[in-house]
Amino acid sequence: MDWAQILVIILSIFLAIFLLLAIILTILLIKVTRQIKAVTGTAMKTADGLEKIVAGFRKTSSPLLALHMLTKLFNKNKK
Repeated sequence: MDWAQILVIILSIFLAIFLLLAIILTILLIKVTRQIKAVTGTAMKTADGLEKIVAGFRKTSSPLLALHMLTKLFNKNKK
């Protein structure tokens, strides 16, 4: 065998190995991307839920704050 043929065989083997590794890494990257998408969706649902809770609290806190201020005002007038 000639040295050139041996070199071609060695390079072909390394190319096949790197191609196989690239395919495996691509599959793993797709899986990780799907997991990130799922986590992002869950985080968005949680953020939306918290936003609704804060909006509800904001609606109830304004009347309660006004009521608290009025009770303080009436208590000062009683004294």
